[in-house]
Amino acid sequence: MPGGAVARVLVDSPLPQLDQLFDYAVPEPLRERARPGVRVRVPLRTGGRIADGWLVELADTSEYGGTLSELEDVVSDVPMLVPEVWTLARAVADRAAGNASDILRLAVPSRYVRVERSWLASPGDPGPLPEAPPPIHGAPAGAIEGGIDRGERMTLGADPRPLRLPTGEWVGAWAVTLAQAAAHALHGDRSALLVVPDYRDQEQLEAALHALVDSRRVLRTDARQSGGDRYRAFLDATRDDARIIVGNRSTVYAPAARLGLIAIWDDGDALLNEPLAPGVHPRDAALVRQEQSSAALLFAAHTRSVEVERLVGIGWVHALEPAAQVRPKVVLTEQQASPEPGSARIPSAAWRQAQEAVREGPVLVQVARPGNAPLLACDRCREPAHCAACGGTLVVPRGGGDPRCVLCGTSASGWRCPVCDGTRLRAATVGASRTAEELGRAFPRARVILSDGERPVLRVGAEPALVVATRGAEPLADGGYRAVVLLDGERMLLRESLRVAEDCLRWWSNASALAAHGAPVFLVGVGGALATALSTWRQPEWAATELAARRALRFPPAVRVASVTAGHAAVTRAVDAVRGIEGVDVLGPAPTGDEDAGLQRAIARFDYGAGARVARELRAEMIRVATERRRPVAGRPVRRPPVLRVRFDDPDVP
Repeated sequence: MPGGAVARVLVDSPLPQLDQLFDYAVPEPLRERARPGVRVRVPLRTGGRIADGWLVELADTSEYGGTLSELEDVVSDVPMLVPEVWTLARAVADRAAGNASDILRLAVPSRYVRVERSWLASPGDPGPLPEAPPPIHGAPAGAIEGGIDRGERMTLGADPRPLRLPTGEWVGAWAVTLAQAAAHALHGDRSALLVVPDYRDQEQLEAALHALVDSRRVLRTDARQSGGDRYRAFLDATRDDARIIVGNRSTVYAPAARLGLIAIWDDGDALLNEPLAPGVHPRDAALVRQEQSSAALLFAAHTRSVEVERLVGIGWVHALEPAAQVRPKVVLTEQQASPEPGSARIPSAAWRQAQEAVREGPVLVQVARPGNAPLLACDRCREPAHCAACGGTLVVPRGGGDPRCVLCGTSASGWRCPVCDGTRLRAATVGASRTAEELGRAFPRARVILSDGERPVLRVGAEPALVVATRGAEPLADGGYRAVVLLDGERMLLRESLRVAEDCLRWWSNASALAAHGAPVFLVGVGGALATALSTWRQPEWAATELAARRALRFPPAVRVASVTAGHAAVTRAVDAVRGIEGVDVLGPAPTGDEDAGLQRAIARFDYGAGARVARELRAEMIRVATERRRPVAGRPVRRPPVLRVRFDDPDVP
């Protein structure tokens, strides 16, 4: 065939057996348009179907001995799949035993023809490169700048306080640090990718960026945008101009000219867990992309995740000491006097200081959950109370009366604790709405502001107010809060999860960082090592201790895990395929809890060095299960084809 007459195409399909490059002949009418990176349509041999795909590369010849099918069409003339993104997608998919097309579905937004035509017609002006930016805030002089220039992997404990921008807007100091790091990369005509958990973080970071660089150099990409705006931003990122690209999880896959920096804020936040297959965390994708591109990598947070602590421990990531020891004034109230009457569970010392602080400015009260009805626990052993009929959570109705189940409504008048046989219940926590009502009565002259997932408040002014917020929904206050009260710590720690202590420390640290300099932060009802780590602001030491405990138990991230879900026979074959690999041990299989589906799940734990082999073996089993033929039985309904589901680094395991 003439040069470039063979197109190697990745079919966009979730089927594991199609996760490879297929050769197609390029017909003469499409020769000019068929370029690597463009979307194409190709015929499949089964059923005469036409499928979407990506033209990954062109070749002169094919190893296939038969007659090649021809490309059906070139969908778009814009090469949206740039080589470095394809290389990244292939690598992270292989690491997670997943499909590269699933990664590309996250990386490349849906096409909008009108937007594409407009973009092709206008060359676009990216604006000037910034002048030399100021030294990066929060880090030793030249530490991050030198790390960016040398392509190092770094982690930094962020400055825990709000800062005022030259525009007059207040943002977290962390946003200034990341913005200055990105501006430094951009000054050298290199792009930066900035990944944040949600839109509230993104707005702070964008405000800090716009104070430093021309807004035309900043591209936003997130789910809150319209599809057309997101597609235009993606197209701009494919140009040869250096840009700063800000967004959530999928931003780590964005095309970027001359990538110089990848920065992730608060990588331990659960919002960064990727729910879509193959479930690759952006932290892992960033580590792979950093190796492939030699760009710098920066993890910044108020609380270092245990995953990053493991990387620091093995010397893969370099920990930077903060430029100055700035830390909130955290007061532990576990041993203090009991709460004042009508004070919404606030100890007396915190109550008095909150009363004084609210005269000067906003005061933050963090609670565990939204709503009005209090959750209940056993008064003797503090075990969360559940319905004996269905297992639902027990709450006290808003109008009072006997506790009831939130799911089936069954009364719990005769409730008995299954752990200690206790019969008395106590309020484990009170929702944000109920707390706001109590505080409104206790502070009759103060304005009460409620912020939760359903009614988020992004910012409050410097005027006096009581702000009641669920964890993660705390507004940013101009000048910082004059006092912060962290309630329901005991209830937060009751959640059944391997990461509950790590999550609580992060929630409390992030809320503490919203306080004004010198303002008191009260942690109510929690003691021990976790409370000490917060009060002394030594989260990295706590992360190191937690990692050591998980290593002794072979829990993530000391080891990697893969969950395998299917029928009993398929799960057994899959785990048998990896059981003999050195460094692998298997838990289960056990029923998933869905008896009707008849599914079982096993968990394979393995050392990092065995990850590639485990992924290959499980991938082979997924293809075998997906392609095995089942003859229909006369008189019986046709069964759906079997599926073997594999999830590496599953955040819900163990």
